[in-house]
Amino acid sequence: MAIRIVTAALLVADGRILVARRPDSDALAGLWEFPGGKLEEGESEQICLARELWEELELEAEIGTFFAESHYSYSRGEILLRAYLAVPKTKEMRLHFHAEVRWVTPLELSKLTMAPADVPIVDAWLSSCDQRAR
Repeated sequence: MAIRIVTAALLVADGRILVARRPDSDALAGLWEFPGGKLEEGESEQICLARELWEELELEAEIGTFFAESHYSYSRGEILLRAYLAVPKTKEMRLHFHAEVRWVTPLELSKLTMAPADVPIVDAWLSSCDQRAR
């Protein structure tokens, strides 16, 4: 089975980052993640991410530069999670998939139970926050 490319948005505003909790009906129920989704054939990662943010959250964002990636093998297959920095054009959202979203500080982020593929991205983000704080 081929590795599936999945995109994730590191949406940052006012010193906080957006995370979303998977719904109870999902295989990863209750775990937190950075919003995003699966790359479709023929689309760029940035277009994919913008599309997924709109489909899941009705959120428009400027997709910025690549930040980090994570490779993880779930029971249903392998994914390559590619995270991009992004700036929301508004903070208003309508949830179409996730059970909840939160804008969290780095400290709050470090205490959440994240989906396994997102953990290395969280670690990279927290490390970059530590570097900026010095």
